[in-house]
Amino acid sequence: MDYDVIIIGAGPGGIFSAYEIAHKRPDLKVAVFEAGHALEQRKCPIDGENIKSCISCKTCSIMSGFGGAGAFSDGKYNITNDFGGTLHEYIGKKHALELMHYVDEINLRYGGEGTKLYSTAGTSLKKECIRHDLHLLDASVRHLGTDINYVVLQNLYLDLKDKVQFYFDTPVESLRVIEGGYEIRCSESTCTCRSCIVSVGRSGSKWMEGVCKALDIPTRSNRVDIGVRVELPSEVFAHLTDELYESKIVYRTEKYGDKVRTFCMNPKGVVVNENTNGIITVNGHSYEDPAKHTSNTNFALLVAKHFSEPFKDSNGYGESIARLSNMLGGGVIVQRFGDLIRGRRSTQSRIEEAFLTPTLNATPGDLSLVLPKRILDGIIEMIYALDKVAPGTANDDTLLYGVEVKFYNMEVEVDEKLQSRYEGLYLIGDGSGITHSLSHASASGVHVAHHIIETM
Repeated sequence: MDYDVIIIGAGPGGIFSAYEIAHKRPDLKVAVFEAGHALEQRKCPIDGENIKSCISCKTCSIMSGFGGAGAFSDGKYNITNDFGGTLHEYIGKKHALELMHYVDEINLRYGGEGTKLYSTAGTSLKKECIRHDLHLLDASVRHLGTDINYVVLQNLYLDLKDKVQFYFDTPVESLRVIEGGYEIRCSESTCTCRSCIVSVGRSGSKWMEGVCKALDIPTRSNRVDIGVRVELPSEVFAHLTDELYESKIVYRTEKYGDKVRTFCMNPKGVVVNENTNGIITVNGHSYEDPAKHTSNTNFALLVAKHFSEPFKDSNGYGESIARLSNMLGGGVIVQRFGDLIRGRRSTQSRIEEAFLTPTLNATPGDLSLVLPKRILDGIIEMIYALDKVAPGTANDDTLLYGVEVKFYNMEVEVDEKLQSRYEGLYLIGDGSGITHSLSHASASGVHVAHHIIETM
């Protein structure tokens, strides 16, 4: 075999698998294959002046490369089993939390020291939310910020580059089971290994689906989250973000009984584009450095859609809605909340006259022509509910960017070791459909590495 272990994907799951093996079994030969660029080469061409919107690069530097899609996120590590995935269902709640705390310790050693750990424990805000039928989920949140998150990844790479063989800009085309191990095929070469860890993230969902079909690995239908990113003055949510930073609030709508939740809150942050498989969606970032703070806070409002038989392509459903937004707006659409509830599209002049300056150059439009009525009704109801605990949320000038879509892979069938039906083939991270967050994906990488260390 060319390698003892091959890791496909250099996102958080792949990085922490490589880290554990390299430090605890340096005798093992490890390689990491990544479709995107090395960290220092990951640069989005959008500069706000010469290039103002997505130009659909062949490899999106925001979504792919060392660090995965989380590299330019705002670096929130949510230490909880209440959200972020179902890892605890496979390895146990106690062990999952222990691994998340272990990942947090590593992040602190590699540049995250001094960053704040927020917690919902003992907060009076939970009672205030319940009064209005809003439910604040429990969590401890380590906020690194986009800038410190980059430093941590940079230091991890410097530590690993001489211990692990990295192949960047090298997408794996196929994965095959061979006698005694596995063979991966890239465009110009093939490599073999005794054990293989697949950690391709959400952007690798279609590739993962193809591998599972080719290797007859059972999967089950998952979900897709569809919604908008809300941007408003930072003062509106300051009482929440100052104490909790990331507040995960869930609301059940009166009209349909659907659950709507806040996601990825970015105090004094910026709204950004994302390119997933050629589809432009919206996300948000925030920085630890006060010099990079803005006067706005942004967060997502998402409605989870679970599908039953005979429909199986939940990601395809989300993609079709995002493509419609791209068709109408040439990318991301932005609309004032006041325009939305009055049934009119936003125009450039209405956006410019508002008391809120957008942090993303998006196309003014009408989200009611894009989002299904049931989803849009739920989002509007949630905004009015949030206005009771954060007055000002439902102001006319609150901006809604669409579409935000969180794609989840088909959940693959693995055992408590996160091992597939093939011995030595592990499926981890968001690409497995089991984790949906930085902390859970990283913990899954550590878990699998420990099993390899013990058995190989």
